[in-house]
Amino acid sequence: MNDNPAVLPVLGWREWVSLPGLGIDRIKAKIDTGARTSCLHAFEVEAFTERGRQRVRFKIHPLQRNAGTIVACCADVVARRVVSDSGGHREQRWVIASDIRIGPYTWPSELTLTSRENMMFRMLLGRTALQHRAMVDPSRSYQVGKPPPRGKGHRP
Repeated sequence: MNDNPAVLPVLGWREWVSLPGLGIDRIKAKIDTGARTSCLHAFEVEAFTERGRQRVRFKIHPLQRNAGTIVACCADVVARRVVSDSGGHREQRWVIASDIRIGPYTWPSELTLTSRENMMFRMLLGRTALQHRAMVDPSRSYQVGKPPPRGKGHRP
């Protein structure tokens, strides 16, 4: 992306996001400039080693208020870090890398894995992932558009 603010895309406070490397076609993300790190809802998280690489497999409910839709994911581990949540609670989390796609824009980013089962959004996109890539208008939503539904010949 570009460092020129005049050409940076403007995101709303929530956007539809795709994580193509994880097989997640669409997930609503809260664009949270108050959070430094991005995070993704995960459960049944299991670390393992494959061909000398540390990896993690996990499941996700990508849709809010829908525990019936489950996506199984697997990713290389970037790190394991202690992260403080908005309430100041510290938790050790797995960190993975994934391309993030919002509309026509795609860029690499790191995501921590944590349970967000009781949260309104299954994903938070923090300021580190947005830096030099997008601006945020907190008065708006879905500025880049909703991805097409599954089964319409397009897999974001």
